[in-house]
Amino acid sequence: MNAYIWTKTFHLVFVIAWMAAVFYLPRILVNLAEAGEEPAVRARLGLMGLRLYRFGHVMFGLSLVLGIVLWLGYRFLPDYPTMVASGTGWLHAKLLLVAVLFAYYIFSGRWLKGVLAGRSLPSSKALRWFNEIPVLGLVVIVWLVLAKPF
Repeated sequence: MNAYIWTKTFHLVFVIAWMAAVFYLPRILVNLAEAGEEPAVRARLGLMGLRLYRFGHVMFGLSLVLGIVLWLGYRFLPDYPTMVASGTGWLHAKLLLVAVLFAYYIFSGRWLKGVLAGRSLPSSKALRWFNEIPVLGLVVIVWLVLAKPF
């Protein structure tokens, strides 16, 4: 049981770090949209965005590996609780929403790389609305994990 608690702890820490990147990358896009034609500001924001994008990928990968261990660890770790049973439909819904958030993150990263290659961004107002999408997804994911409704 101790291994389960440590695995879950690190999974949550890496998820929190990834979500920080998910929330902040679109904010960098807003700042890029509002920076105008100031090359030094755009270069700094672009570098910050690329570093954050890479960091987010590493955090997602670590949380994914630990999530798989949480999901299937009962097969190879003694005294590990199972999440594979009836009544775990919530887990499938959560995984679907995580996949949607990951697609959102990839989409944000492509916008960042596009603007660094000279393409334009939507307006800062549209990007601010775009920035709110992951909040809704995170609320539903947390609710699913805590309530386990199905």
